[in-house]
Amino acid sequence: MTRTSTVFTVAGVTLISGLLVYAVYFDYRRRNDASFRKQLRKEKKKIDKHVSQTKADASVSIDPDELRAALEKVRSEDMPASSAEREQFFMSQVGMGEQLCTQGPVFHLPAALCFYRALRVYPSPVELIVIYQKTVPEPVFKIVMDLMNMDVSEPSSSSGSANQAGNSEEEEEPSPVSPVRSSPPSETSSHEWDRVTDPGSQTTELHSGRCVGYYNTFPPKSMNVKVDQAEAADGKKKILVAAKDIKAGDVIYKEQPIVTVLDLDLEGTGRYCTQCFRQIEEDTAVFAEDDRLSAVYCSKDCQARSKSQSENILFGIEPLLPPEIAPDLTNLDERKAAQQAFVDYLKRRGKAVPLLVSRFLARQVASETMKMVPGVAGSTPVSSNSIEDGEYSLMDHIERLRYLVTNVPEEEVTLVSGVLKTALPGIEAFVSQDRQTVLSGKMAYNAIGVCFGNGRNDKPDTGERPEDRERTRTPFGTSKQIGSGFYAVSAYINHSCDPSARPSFSDGTAELSLIANRDIKEGEEITMAYVDVSQHPDESPVDARRRRRIELARGWRFACTCTKCLAEGAQGGAADTDVPDQKDESKVEEVVQRVEGR
Repeated sequence: MTRTSTVFTVAGVTLISGLLVYAVYFDYRRRNDASFRKQLRKEKKKIDKHVSQTKADASVSIDPDELRAALEKVRSEDMPASSAEREQFFMSQVGMGEQLCTQGPVFHLPAALCFYRALRVYPSPVELIVIYQKTVPEPVFKIVMDLMNMDVSEPSSSSGSANQAGNSEEEEEPSPVSPVRSSPPSETSSHEWDRVTDPGSQTTELHSGRCVGYYNTFPPKSMNVKVDQAEAADGKKKILVAAKDIKAGDVIYKEQPIVTVLDLDLEGTGRYCTQCFRQIEEDTAVFAEDDRLSAVYCSKDCQARSKSQSENILFGIEPLLPPEIAPDLTNLDERKAAQQAFVDYLKRRGKAVPLLVSRFLARQVASETMKMVPGVAGSTPVSSNSIEDGEYSLMDHIERLRYLVTNVPEEEVTLVSGVLKTALPGIEAFVSQDRQTVLSGKMAYNAIGVCFGNGRNDKPDTGERPEDRERTRTPFGTSKQIGSGFYAVSAYINHSCDPSARPSFSDGTAELSLIANRDIKEGEEITMAYVDVSQHPDESPVDARRRRRIELARGWRFACTCTKCLAEGAQGGAADTDVPDQKDESKVEEVVQRVEGR
């Protein structure tokens, strides 16, 4: 079975999906390519020159002079120049380091040297140190840290340069009394290096800068909105605000979804496109071949885009890696069987969230794989959304969002893992019960329903209890939608029963246009209705208030405190007790809460 690096696993889904394809390829060549194994042995022998040939036991110690000699050798080595070369160098060194770790204590030094070489080319060394601390065997990690401490406290004997990884800054001449280098090894900035010496602040400060920088670029300025933070009853909460004055009726922005799911009773009927939701004209449908979901598209372009983003990984049969990169490692019969079992599960449950999550995971794999191996997912670019084209990944976008704790059946986790494993052995490693639960909670809380016109009237009744029904954010009501989507920017819009804006899908696709209901001043919060907030002909104001508040409590687990609800509650007296005072049960991930203080 293909081995997955524990270092990559702890680094997170983004790191895994970006590097795992190469890890699979690396492992395949290691096991099947004699010349590649010979090269690995050659590299290992170079490292072994620095290892004491004493008997391997748990008490093997490294002489400081031996460690210093090993460090000097690493310092003298040329570093790869291009980003592609550095990425490949990083992968090979981490892979070799993990292999050497399994050979016993006598190989601890060569293993540490591999990890140290990888550290020298990694874009964020401090982040990698934190990962090493959690994944690398303690004796090996200690040697890595000894190498780092030695590197910053002793000048290189071969060069007066302070930085062997390509830093061009000149270093002050060391004092004859205490020759101490002023800069850290490799490309680590002095500020980052200071954080290494304070383990208690490593994680928080490490993520803090990236979090702050994230909101400097997201949302894109062209969308006329920005994310702000406001006080809420249970703490601080992210809100979406206008970046300029907006007039009633203006299109504030347009946004393409990251992932979508057509309502399952419509999937495969040929009425709507699986990819863009466009209504399909008679005799123009494009059918996917060998697709267990029986997807139908409005055009070949939509079919190609869907295939490259997620559909081939989840429901197709084509290899994920081109033959010139690596032979197909999958069993076609097993792959089809795993996909069919998942489709049967989706149809049995009739819910969109499991498929939204699966498409999100598959899109991560496809997006990061294409970055490493252009053309691997097909000729059509994976991204159809400018939000994905920046420096931040899909996981960067979703990890900051609020979510609800949901119950995800173990069967679902097993089925999704099976689909990914049979598509490309190894990528199932980042599917776990905890991760599936969090992602499902985020999709359930943030998904927006797509309605055309006033919505459909033919959605079948699921027969579920009202509190068990799946709900999406839509002012028309979930029963009116044809499908749902996850929108990275619109996910920040909070609910109001008197909303300042509304989502529109007037072009007949899943592209969301946010329309201003009234004039909105710069800096004012933008809100939308998650449920139908209108008063129906057979309802009194009290009945309408009760209905919408019950819907909100069931779908998003909070008691609405918008100005309209408070005003109507004050007028209606006992109406305030229609929905119990319910604390907002939505959460943010612990690391985000720690960094952003919410």
